[in-house]
Amino acid sequence: MGWRDLLAGVRRRLRPTPGRVQPPPHQLASVAAVIEALRAVDGTLEPGDGIRHFNRMYLRVTELVAARIEDGTFGDREFITRLDIVFAHLYLDAVRGSGQDVPRCWAPLFESRDAPLVPVQFAIAGMNAHINHDLPVAVVQTCRQLGKDPGDPGVRADYDLVTKVLAEGHEEVRQSFLSGIALDVDRELAPVLTLVGSWSIGRARDAAWVNTEVLWQLQHLPELDAEFRDTLSRSVGLAGRALLTLVPEPV
Repeated sequence: MGWRDLLAGVRRRLRPTPGRVQPPPHQLASVAAVIEALRAVDGTLEPGDGIRHFNRMYLRVTELVAARIEDGTFGDREFITRLDIVFAHLYLDAVRGSGQDVPRCWAPLFESRDAPLVPVQFAIAGMNAHINHDLPVAVVQTCRQLGKDPGDPGVRADYDLVTKVLAEGHEEVRQSFLSGIALDVDRELAPVLTLVGSWSIGRARDAAWVNTEVLWQLQHLPELDAEFRDTLSRSVGLAGRALLTLVPEPV
């Protein structure tokens, strides 16, 4: 056991056991309902809409998570199911808002949805917003709803497992965007691949967990908590804007 584990144990002993917080009335009841909602969103978006390209990736990832829940991959079925639902709402609430009051982390994708970009750019920009910002927020909300603590046994393990599924779905759909393209990849796609390749789902996952721990510690300091959330959303939005850069065609 290292110092980090020892410190986490001391914090758990000193911290009062969290009580359960009721979920909002509109919160979906199951992962199946999340999948249905994502399919419904897909039906409202035009084929060239940048948000649709992300929605396609996210739907596939959610289907993979649902399959892993059913086959017993996760240690705590209740926790991972609730996390999947809460996590999805942060995207669904933004997309259902028709562009009104979109969080800063999502703003670049919504603003660039009609831009002449490569589809994979939209998908990766959406993953950037959803993992770097929404995932830590969702873990904290889920723990509060279930009366858990991010430091509880099994929470981090299931977090690591679900982010592996996210990575699997991310790579699968990323490859599908690029398959079947009969272009000279070195000449036509290399600049775009370099751009989207600068974003790492592994680094995003690790950063999201650190931000989960920070948000958990700040929940009883509302002013600092609000400031940190705003800063996080802004910084994630800046990264998203970079991912949505229009890459000039080679000459």
